[in-house]
Amino acid sequence: MATPNLVNVATVTPFTIAGAVTTSATDVIDVAADKTQKINSIIISNVDGTSAADISVEVSVDDGVSYFHIAKTVSVPADATLVLIDKNSQIYLDETDLLRLTASANSDLEYVISGEILDDA
Repeated sequence: MATPNLVNVATVTPFTIAGAVTTSATDVIDVAADKTQKINSIIISNVDGTSAADISVEVSVDDGVSYFHIAKTVSVPADATLVLIDKNSQIYLDETDLLRLTASANSDLEYVISGEILDDA
């Protein structure tokens, strides 16, 4: 297992994932061995028409041993959208890194995450 050499990337595969955020901390990205994932955007939408909800986004760079916050209990107003990461603040996740989401209310928040999977194989 080795982190891909970005100078010699053989393939770049775009991805978009989406889903509902729950009150249980859930890893939504688990980077495969020998890959790097570039996260281009994280968008959080509040689909509840009346109540705000909080989002926390964390990353683990040691296969889930410890997590560090990208965003912690950030309020998303009712019927609003929050852009946490965009083209000006992209991040890279190496093999076995994890990205985890947690909400203050079940299914009030939805996420859309897009990026690229980089492989030098």
